[in-house]
Amino acid sequence: MSSRTQIFRTALFAASAIGSLALGQAALAQDAAPQDGDVADIVVTGIRASLQSATNAKKDAVAFGDSIFAEDIGKLPATNLAETLNRMPGVRLRRDNNGEGTQVAIRGLGPSFTRVLLNGSQIQVASDGGTNGGSANREVDLDFFPSELFTRLDLAKSPSPSTLEGGIAGTVNLRNARPFDKEGTHFTVVAQGQYTSPNDKISPRGAIVASHTTDTFGILVGVAGVKTKTRIKGFETVGWTDGNLGAVNGVPDAGGNNFSWASVVPRNAGHGLVAGQPVNVVATSGLTRSQLSTALLPRLGRESLTEGTRSRISALAALEWRPSDTLHFAIDGIWAKSTRDYTKVNMNWQVRNSGPGTSAQSTGGMIPIGLTVDENNVVTSGTFANSSYFLEASVFKQTTKFWNINPSVSWEPTDNLKVNLSANYSKSRFFREQPTWAFQTTPNSGVDTYYENKGGDYPSITSNLDLNDPNNGSWQWYRQNIQLVRRHTETKGAHFDVMYGDEQFNVKVGAAYDQATRSIRAYDNSIAYQQSVCGTGCTGATGSITTSQIAQYLKSSSTAGFVVPNFDAIKQATNYASYRDSAPEARGAVTGGATGDMDEKVMGAYFEVNGVTEIAGRDLHINAGMRYAHTNQEVTGPSQVGTTIIDITSRSKYENFLPSINLTYDVADNIKLRASASRTMTRPDAGQILPGVTFSDPSALIANAGNPDLKPYTSDNYDLGGEFYTGGIGYVGVSAFMKNVQGFTTTVPTQATFGSLNIPYASLLSTQQNALTDRSGATGVAINDLAITVNRPVNLSDLKIKGLEATWVQPLDFFVKGLGFSANGTYLKQSSSSGLVAEGVSKYSYNLQGFYENHGLSLSLNYVWNGKSIALNGPQNGIAGADLKADARGQLDLSAGYELPFFNKAMRLTLDVLNITNEPIRTTFEYSNAAYSVYYPGTSVLAGIRANF
Repeated sequence: MSSRTQIFRTALFAASAIGSLALGQAALAQDAAPQDGDVADIVVTGIRASLQSATNAKKDAVAFGDSIFAEDIGKLPATNLAETLNRMPGVRLRRDNNGEGTQVAIRGLGPSFTRVLLNGSQIQVASDGGTNGGSANREVDLDFFPSELFTRLDLAKSPSPSTLEGGIAGTVNLRNARPFDKEGTHFTVVAQGQYTSPNDKISPRGAIVASHTTDTFGILVGVAGVKTKTRIKGFETVGWTDGNLGAVNGVPDAGGNNFSWASVVPRNAGHGLVAGQPVNVVATSGLTRSQLSTALLPRLGRESLTEGTRSRISALAALEWRPSDTLHFAIDGIWAKSTRDYTKVNMNWQVRNSGPGTSAQSTGGMIPIGLTVDENNVVTSGTFANSSYFLEASVFKQTTKFWNINPSVSWEPTDNLKVNLSANYSKSRFFREQPTWAFQTTPNSGVDTYYENKGGDYPSITSNLDLNDPNNGSWQWYRQNIQLVRRHTETKGAHFDVMYGDEQFNVKVGAAYDQATRSIRAYDNSIAYQQSVCGTGCTGATGSITTSQIAQYLKSSSTAGFVVPNFDAIKQATNYASYRDSAPEARGAVTGGATGDMDEKVMGAYFEVNGVTEIAGRDLHINAGMRYAHTNQEVTGPSQVGTTIIDITSRSKYENFLPSINLTYDVADNIKLRASASRTMTRPDAGQILPGVTFSDPSALIANAGNPDLKPYTSDNYDLGGEFYTGGIGYVGVSAFMKNVQGFTTTVPTQATFGSLNIPYASLLSTQQNALTDRSGATGVAINDLAITVNRPVNLSDLKIKGLEATWVQPLDFFVKGLGFSANGTYLKQSSSSGLVAEGVSKYSYNLQGFYENHGLSLSLNYVWNGKSIALNGPQNGIAGADLKADARGQLDLSAGYELPFFNKAMRLTLDVLNITNEPIRTTFEYSNAAYSVYYPGTSVLAGIRANF
């Protein structure tokens, strides 16, 4: 049997099974899984066994949904649970810049609209969505959970009344391995080496799972770990911008997005230009005045390199006691720790903040020479005299810890009465230390930039200055930052449900209490540290490292292609640890997310009816009822009043009645029709409801504000579909759905003055102070009256999502025994009265899998493709109509295994190749040739052995 069997199936699982999963009753879920009856008579293994279980489960289902089974412990496909869920129709991954999936979005809504449960109970993980961070913790980073310790994943797309509320998009239940999944004594070892093409290194990963059962008692323990060496090259821009040419006849040009062209020739500009003389940049550019004023350039066009290690270790312990056929006890415990130890270096072409100004770091403005633009006014080539570059070098030292305990009991005092009780408690902590050191080329020193943007993934930006030479005499301090963020989450809850009746008719009632707390706090000691390192204003004359000493702390890099710092030497020379440990609290987190605390208490109850009746001689299966949820919410966010940070608290209460009905009609023995109608609810994003304003943009252009008055989102959902079973594992399924979402939230930019933000100028970073001073000097507007874009979330009145999903699973034994395929595709269309749409939604996506399994050999080839989507609604950087867009992307993966003919066939060689075609992860700024970010995660090869005794 394959160690990384790639199994996919669409299953519509019975409402009673959903209810028990939602209430944490894994024992009941195990009974509901198709492991007995007709499944037990089918003698198949590996991929075919898993697909067979899926098809048999589907025949007894009522609600819409999907599931993935492992036919043996430690054999779910892919490297983490996010990647595994990506095999389901309608599921899209949010990926980190290393290419690994972290969070899942379902049916056109983002990860925060997906409720993630562990053995039916709520969980929260304090991680923040990946290296670039920013998530506010309603989302769950599934890369934290190794697939080797789980045996079943369920995705409910249409809810049953007993499903825990909170997931408009859907509810994912993660079911960890348990001892009675496979009775007897078993010992599984997985050992692999992982090679990733960008770093040319081999990293270890593996798992050990042992289980033992007697007639009444079972114990399972497992541990899985990985240490991955990472190197990701890429390109980033922090958006695109256009320039300011000043006023003509009193009428200003469009543009002015924090940079302006030179008005007089700066020193050392070259190209025959005379310093101090007026310069006609329209003439030097070769463009019209209108073209030059709106010509688009990357704000910070920069090559980027991220290097380091990522480690994760997870442990599982599960106990089951079955003193009788009617009484089952279980307790599951999971502990996990993840660490990231990265460095990230960027060499920035400084378009942002370029222009004449009054600060010591002002460049005097660039002079455009010989520019060309395309039909969208995106610059395609040109020379830029008097350019400036700065090296931005950061350390990401991050640790996340998580543990969860989940006891449950299932009791059947009579044949018609079943009682389930469960509890859960989880805690998670996160800490990131992220210092940054930045070094600038000397302003007005004769630096040219040569720019080409006529093809490829991103523009070519080169210079007449050797940026990989630490001794070129040009480097000076730009800024230093000490920024830290701590997160803490805790959940607790208890669930109780009772079912009375039999398979033909039963009634379920239940109650639940859940509490979730989150805390995100930031710390910043940048101002004091910067004064110590390079002196007031970073003039370079004083401080622990003066301008004349900088070259000692820089070194050439053949990998990055530009200079990089000696991080350890800088830390030691500047007494970094002392400033880090004494950092005071700040309002904005370095990860970009809002800071503050949130406490949610939810009391719920439900009533559910399940039954079977005949219509025209055929069975109609019914699942219907109502769920009630009452939420008490308290949010606290730091806000600055004068020079003091104070906490502002906001409280709210709301209640929701959530009805649902699921129907399945047996048109024939091999044809089923299904219909569903429901109302679902998702609470507002935790980060968006925190009060206060954060102002972390170094260019001092953009602030972010929370909105404690955001209302919960509700959605009226309708599903219609069915399947035709072709025999064996084969079936064809189609489902259409519609979601009418009320109160959908999006971020809307508004304009405010800097003074109205109530942020003291002295509390800003030096780069922000310089940016404001330069803009004030260039425009003649007082600093407090300068315009700032404030991004604030608001509830939209409506959002409508329509979709179609199709699935086909088919064996091809008539052609080649052991051959088969599965395919699914999703079409989504969305609209709203505001014109804004849900972000990260692909109109088209599909998943193709071909498999072969025979003679001890298993092969599975999987291709997942997602079309282009809007990553962030516009306008961006003040450019009207500009959206951030994610490129379409397809990923091809291979999984193979060979069963060795000795040791009773207990050992299997494994080979997995991920992202075979080395597809990049790319987003653009409205236009296809305006790259916003591009990352190259590379191809990974995992080879090893799996032994099962």
